[in-house]
Amino acid sequence: MKIKKNIKKALWTLFIITALFSAVLLFHIITAKPAVYENPNLQVSRIDFKSDIDSAQAKEICSNLRAIKGLTTDSIIVKRNVVVYFHNNKITNSKKVYDQLMAKGNYDAQRYILPANLANKEVCPINQNSFGYKLSQKINQFFN
Repeated sequence: MKIKKNIKKALWTLFIITALFSAVLLFHIITAKPAVYENPNLQVSRIDFKSDIDSAQAKEICSNLRAIKGLTTDSIIVKRNVVVYFHNNKITNSKKVYDQLMAKGNYDAQRYILPANLANKEVCPINQNSFGYKLSQKINQFFN
């Protein structure tokens, strides 16, 4: 008889603790505000070099690019005669970066400009007519 009473108390205690944790979780989900990011101002650009870039020249190009205001310092990629970099488009644009880089060094390069037929092309890899996409949008709208 006493064992049943103890099991009953333990189950009630477990139920109350679970209910409290669920209530706290629900409160946090309801009151959470969506994060605000500054990243929408980030833009990727590229410069194509006509000659091979060796490691010494790559270091020089990276240091010259890091000195330009508006570039993020940790996002400069040098591969296969191409330099890809990220910049804040509120501070600078790819034309200014290209001009400043060419002023710092005598490079045989040209700025990559996206062709007009690709400029308006949608780049989202998810099928926006799929059930999964629509479901995730509904859930996102519910919580935001």
